[in-house]
Amino acid sequence: MKGFAMKKIGQVGWVEKEVAALGPKDALVRPTAISPCTSDVHTVWAGAIGDRRDMILGHEAVGIVEQVGELVRDFKPGDRVVVPAITPDWDSLEAQAGYSMHSGGMLAGWKFSNFKDGVFAELFHVNDADGNLAHLPDSVDDKTAVMLCDMVPTGFHGVELADIQFGDKVLVIGIGPVGLMAVAGAAIRGASEIYAVGSRPNCIELAKEFGATHIINYRNGSIEDQVAQLTGGKGVDRVVIAGGDNDTFITAIRVLKPGGKIGNVNYLGEGDYVRIPRAEWGCGMSHKQIAGGLMPGGRLRMEKLLALVTSGRIQPGKLVTHEFEGFEHVEEALMLMKDKPKDLIKPIVYVR
Repeated sequence: MKGFAMKKIGQVGWVEKEVAALGPKDALVRPTAISPCTSDVHTVWAGAIGDRRDMILGHEAVGIVEQVGELVRDFKPGDRVVVPAITPDWDSLEAQAGYSMHSGGMLAGWKFSNFKDGVFAELFHVNDADGNLAHLPDSVDDKTAVMLCDMVPTGFHGVELADIQFGDKVLVIGIGPVGLMAVAGAAIRGASEIYAVGSRPNCIELAKEFGATHIINYRNGSIEDQVAQLTGGKGVDRVVIAGGDNDTFITAIRVLKPGGKIGNVNYLGEGDYVRIPRAEWGCGMSHKQIAGGLMPGGRLRMEKLLALVTSGRIQPGKLVTHEFEGFEHVEEALMLMKDKPKDLIKPIVYVR
């Protein structure tokens, strides 16, 4: 089969590989729509998870089941499915402990384009199919569904990590596709005010549609000063970090009230350390909590997110700004995520 791969750090290209072996609980899926991610960019050009050679990229796909193992009960060839970016081993001890995304080791539930070939291929392998695939209703199109693989669950997990409560004032740092879904999740969770940090006009427009009450444009002054002005100097109850760099935690700690919580879902692809300001962290005693986590995967998560789509509560298809027809456009779509033109939120490639 053909796939688009990381050849080595800083280099991508097409490869030919044998189709992965099918275990008794596994499935092979033919993608019908795929989407590159900033994580792919960090993996290839920053070497964020170390060197990978001829590893097929991608972890966002919807498709058609081609083959299933003999112990798969709930899926059959021809089924239309959405596949989460994180595909845990559900019989692992880590899953039993409530951290399925780390099944087999830290971040090891993230298998595609990390520990095994990803979804930018003519066929891709899914472990534990009954636990990781979700049936895709006819009413949900591919454009919407592929955003459920990573963008929606990652943004929503930032909301969960920040533990947003009714009436909270929330700062969302970064309103790319993940941050935009964090805005939507914060609104569903009952935030009273949502301050969205960004500068791109199309992202700002969508943030407002998804529930942002205020936009903080970092080009117009420091985030900290603008938050202080909006909150009368009191700060915010919760922060979701969905963009920025290792120093973004400085801003998050400074604007957060004592007892507040930070949920980080930003992939920190470079550098060795994260900086936290000592005094603003109350010399370590402010009860300002920081939680960082990889999104949950699995079938139940996908089914619940699909229910939010079919009920009209979220419209993640609006994240898609660039659409391509044909597998040969994968590299073009990936380079968009690398170069990030001003009109980009998220690209998609149809391979049907």
